[in-house]
Amino acid sequence: KEQAMFLINGKSIEHVSVKDRSFQYGDGCFTTMLALDGAIQDWPLHIERMERCLDLLGIEHPNWHILRETLDKMSATSAKVGLKLHVSRGEGGRGYSPTSVSAPTITLSEFPFPPHYEIMQSNGIELGVCEQRLGHNPLLAGHKHNNRLEQVLLKSEMDRKGYVDGLTLDIDGNVIESTMANVFWVKDNQVYTPSLAKSGVAGVMRTVVLDLLPEIGIDVIIGEFALSHVLEADELFLTNSLLRVAPIVKVNQAPFPIGKITTRIQEYLKQ
Repeated sequence: KEQAMFLINGKSIEHVSVKDRSFQYGDGCFTTMLALDGAIQDWPLHIERMERCLDLLGIEHPNWHILRETLDKMSATSAKVGLKLHVSRGEGGRGYSPTSVSAPTITLSEFPFPPHYEIMQSNGIELGVCEQRLGHNPLLAGHKHNNRLEQVLLKSEMDRKGYVDGLTLDIDGNVIESTMANVFWVKDNQVYTPSLAKSGVAGVMRTVVLDLLPEIGIDVIIGEFALSHVLEADELFLTNSLLRVAPIVKVNQAPFPIGKITTRIQEYLKQ
């Protein structure tokens, strides 16, 4: 399939009202999922992250059972496909006020799995380092809300520099994530990943890996780390729901091997 398919509140259309609050204010949240042979991967974790953000924003939950049935039908014709669930608060309200707003707008979309992701999974990915910095916003940190302007600016910077992706740092100089994924690194068989208490997005695959590491006997430290700490790593990898786990083989001009722990996690998740 070459084109994405969209359903808005159950109807096959590709436009929303100019009164929609996601269009006006980024008022809502979303999650992106992988379906393999018609089975949505990590569905419960996607619903949990959506509910946490919806509760924070004060938006009513959709009927997850009906949405799951629809998404299953959308993904049934492809062996490997991407899915996106997007919730807007709805239409209306005066200014920023969320009162007098219609029911939420639910958009489901299905799109082809990016073929270059499979190459990244096996061969790794080269990252730049973004010069622009992420701000601190502890109220919304960790959530996949619909306002992603920081990521747009950072991805644009990487596009100009010829990188597929890049490490992002916050205003204190701490590594947070990449423009599209969460980041982990290994030093002396110890796994590290950044705290997302002040900025960044807590991805579903980040949760999967954090749950997996203790099961396979590997400790993980979550904290604030400068770029220099990352560049001293023995191996690095990225995680997101579509990419799953992919090794990082270069940061700027610094090369890194595809490490044993990264490969072990990849093999375990394939099971």
